[in-house]
Amino acid sequence: MKMKTGIIAAMAGMIAFMSCKKNETTTPSTNNSTSADSIPAIYKKIYGAKSITRDGDFIVITTIDLPDHKSVYYKGTQWASTLYEAYNGTNSSFSAAPNTIEQQNITFRIPANPDLNSAHSSTPMGPIGISLNGVPFFNQYAAGGAALGPEKNSFDQYDGHPQQQGMYHYHVEPLWLTQNKGEDAFLGVLLDGFPVYGPQENGKTLSSSDLDAYHGHFGATADYPNGIYHYHITADAPYLNGDGFYGTAGTVSQ
Repeated sequence: MKMKTGIIAAMAGMIAFMSCKKNETTTPSTNNSTSADSIPAIYKKIYGAKSITRDGDFIVITTIDLPDHKSVYYKGTQWASTLYEAYNGTNSSFSAAPNTIEQQNITFRIPANPDLNSAHSSTPMGPIGISLNGVPFFNQYAAGGAALGPEKNSFDQYDGHPQQQGMYHYHVEPLWLTQNKGEDAFLGVLLDGFPVYGPQENGKTLSSSDLDAYHGHFGATADYPNGIYHYHITADAPYLNGDGFYGTAGTVSQ
């Protein structure tokens, strides 16, 4: 009797074990859209983002927009003790704007698979992309769509400044990034998903005349050896973007 009971118990245990194994091997895996594997490699270079996730066909990037370099615009802020620095750039006409850097809450939704959009929508005022250190790119215009002109005299030593709400941004070459990453480095991405590179390519310093109407061209880069459309920063206007986005732009919210 004891032997029979033992055999029955052993068989029950074996059935339970096999049932568990069956459940383990047949449970479907879920596709976690926020997993690191679903994020294109180039986005992992954006070190200043608060978060980078994937939501279907979009890469979602959040930033608090606090530049990781010193600035005259940190004066009087809670970060002044470590990040304030008097202007020491090369612009003899520098004049600080009355604004200071304030922490933001900005969310970019950028197409994960950028593609040409023949409509080439105009870039908005405000953020049109995000740089490596989490600072937004703005277009080539000052408030009201005017040429940058005198506004460039308010750019700090790394060629950025904050607008009235304290949102720090770059209209032109982000000198902190090109000085530390290289003049030919990947610098960020615009809202249409196409990457932005520095002013040099294959040892040549580019100007706007080397680029198309949208301030970019197609070609191989270190990150895309098979080629991709990409933008370049140049020293001459329009600096970053020309007559609109090359591709279909995503969205930005605050």
